[in-house]
Amino acid sequence: MAMLTKPTIPRWAAVLVFPVQILLWYVAAPAAFAELTSSFGWKNRRPGGWNLLALVLLVPGFLCLAWCVYLHFARSPRKVEVPETAPPYLLTEGPYRWSRNPMYVSGVAIWVGWAAYYGSVAVLGVALLFWSALAFLAIPFEERRLEARWGEAYRRYKRAVPRWLGAAGT
Repeated sequence: MAMLTKPTIPRWAAVLVFPVQILLWYVAAPAAFAELTSSFGWKNRRPGGWNLLALVLLVPGFLCLAWCVYLHFARSPRKVEVPETAPPYLLTEGPYRWSRNPMYVSGVAIWVGWAAYYGSVAVLGVALLFWSALAFLAIPFEERRLEARWGEAYRRYKRAVPRWLGAAGT
């Protein structure tokens, strides 16, 4: 009986696939959801001053997300597992010094930023659903996988670095 192998993509393909995924999920999807409700704060199809304050979340969110993607790409082997819930390396540098999940923190910040920019209740609703799915499903699942793979090294990291931002060990 043949063993099932996890699907993989070469690193060079990840350079093409991941930016497209990021653009779809973090740019196109919020714009599409914004069309479902009124745009609070907008006048003459232009964002108001308060809407532009969303850049305080959007710019750092995208920069941190890009930094995380770069770190993962730099550490990944020649082929990348899809999906990869416990990578063959433990990242503890860069934004991973301040959060065990900086990609998720960035993603939620981006969605909340878009909600403020568009003045959209629908985008805010998706942001809350996204955060809930991460907090209650994805992160606990990934943490179990990382602990199984990395053991005490991951437990030490988990005690030293917070899950989101704030106090360590949460």
